[in-house]
Amino acid sequence: MADKPTGKNWKTLDKDLGRISQFENAASYVSRPMVAPGIALIFIVLAGLAAGIFFGGASGSAIVVVAAIFGAYMAINIGANDVANNMGPAVGANALTMGGAILIAAIFESAGALLAGGDVVSTISKGIIDPAGIADSSIFIWAMMAALVSSALWVNLATWVGAPVSTTHSVVGGVMGAGIAAAGMAAVNWPTMGKIAASWVISPVLGGVIAAMFLAFIKNRIVYQEDKIAAARRWVPLLIAIMAAAFAAYLSLKGLKKIIKIDITTALMIGVAVGAASYFISKPLIAKQSEGLENRNKSLKVLFSMPLVFSAAMLSFAHGANDVANAVGPLAAIVHATEFGDFAAKVAIPSWVMVIGAFGISFGLFLFGPKLIRMVGSQITKLNPMRAYCVALSAAITVIVASWLGLPVSSTHIAVGGVFGVGFYREWHTERRRRQNLATKAIKPVTAEERRRRKLVRRSHFMTIVAAWVITVPAAAAMSAVIFTLLHAVAG
Repeated sequence: MADKPTGKNWKTLDKDLGRISQFENAASYVSRPMVAPGIALIFIVLAGLAAGIFFGGASGSAIVVVAAIFGAYMAINIGANDVANNMGPAVGANALTMGGAILIAAIFESAGALLAGGDVVSTISKGIIDPAGIADSSIFIWAMMAALVSSALWVNLATWVGAPVSTTHSVVGGVMGAGIAAAGMAAVNWPTMGKIAASWVISPVLGGVIAAMFLAFIKNRIVYQEDKIAAARRWVPLLIAIMAAAFAAYLSLKGLKKIIKIDITTALMIGVAVGAASYFISKPLIAKQSEGLENRNKSLKVLFSMPLVFSAAMLSFAHGANDVANAVGPLAAIVHATEFGDFAAKVAIPSWVMVIGAFGISFGLFLFGPKLIRMVGSQITKLNPMRAYCVALSAAITVIVASWLGLPVSSTHIAVGGVFGVGFYREWHTERRRRQNLATKAIKPVTAEERRRRKLVRRSHFMTIVAAWVITVPAAAAMSAVIFTLLHAVAG
C-alpha cells in the first residue's frame, strides 16, 4: 500500500504542477503569434491545390499553381490592409465591435466580389503598359508574376509598419516595374501614370474636404442647435438619403455591369430615386428612435450609429465589387496567357480565381485586419458616430464625383483622407473657438507647448501614411523589376 502524501510532498507536488502550468502558459504565449500565419499558410496551400485541380493536366499548370499561391497571398494582404479602411471608422466610433466589423466586412466583401465583381479585368492595370511591346507570352507571364509578388510583398510590409496603402496602386506599380524591365521605358503609358500619380493628391484631399464639410454641417445644424433632438429629426433623414443615393449610384455603375451597361446619368437618376425613398422611410424611423432621448450630444450618437453600420457594410460591398478584380488581375492574366498562349488587353476572370480573391480577403481581414482597423479608427484622431458617418459619406460621394470626372482614385486614400479631414477640421474649429473665447476673456491664454499637445491629429501617423502613399508605386515598381529580372534569368 502506497504511503500517504505528507505536507512536504504536497508542497513539492504543488510546485511541480505550478511549473507545468507556467510552462503551458509560456508555450501558449509563444505559439499564439504563429496561429494566424499558420492558418494563412493553409489557405495559400489550398489555393494552390484548387488551381491544380481546375487547371490540372493542361500545359503550364505548374505556373498557374504558383501564380494561384501568390494570388492567395495577395488577397490575404488586401484583407489585412485595404478592407480595414472601410471598417476602421465604425469601430473607432464604437458603433461596431471588432468582431462584428470583421464579420460584416467578410460577408459584404465576398458578396461584392462574387456577385457584383467584374467578370472582365484589364491585364495591364488600366492600360499603364503597352502589351505590343512585350515579345511573347512567356515574358508576359513572368511580368505578371513579378507584379503579383511585388505588390503582395509591398502591401504586407505596409501592414506590418501600420500604414494603410492602396492595393490598386501597388498592383499598378508592380505592373509598371515589370513592364519597364521587360520592354523598356517606352512601354509605359506615361499620361495614364500621370493621372494615377495625381490621384495620390486628389483622392485624400477631396475625401478630406467633403468629410470636413459634412462635419461642419452637422455641427452647425444639429450639435449647436438649442433643441438638438428636433434638429436631428429634421436633418438625419436627409443625410441618410444622401448616403443611400450615393451608394445606389455607385453600385449601379460598378455592380450591375455584369447585367446591363449603365451610364453616369442613368446611375445618378437611380441614386436620386433611391435617396428619395430612403428619406421617406427613415424619417418616421428616426422620429420614433429619438423619442425620450435627452437633449445632449450623447443622444445624437445613437441616431447615427445604425446608419454608420449600414454605410460600412455598403463600403465593403462596393470595395469587393470594384477592387478585388484589380487585385486578381495579374493572376487572371497568367491563367489566360498559359491557357491560350497569347495575351490581350482584357481577359475573363475564372470563377475559381474570384473565389480565391474573395475568400483570401476574408481570411486576411479576420487574421490580420484588427491592427489597421484600430489604427484608422482610433489612432489618427478620435471618432464618434457623427464624425465616422461623415467619413463614410465622403467616401461614397468622392468615388461618384471621381467617376463623373474620369479621375482614377483610391478608395483607401479617400477613406483615410476623410479621417484626416475630420481630424484637421476639429483642430481648426477648436482653435477658432479658443480665439473667440480669448477675445471675450472667457478663458486664459495657453502656451505654444500646451497647444501642441492639444492637437487632435497624430502627426506621426500622418507623416507615416503620406510617405507610404507617395512611395507605393515606385517601391512596388522597383521590387517588381528586380523580381522579373530574377524570374526571367531563372526561366531562361
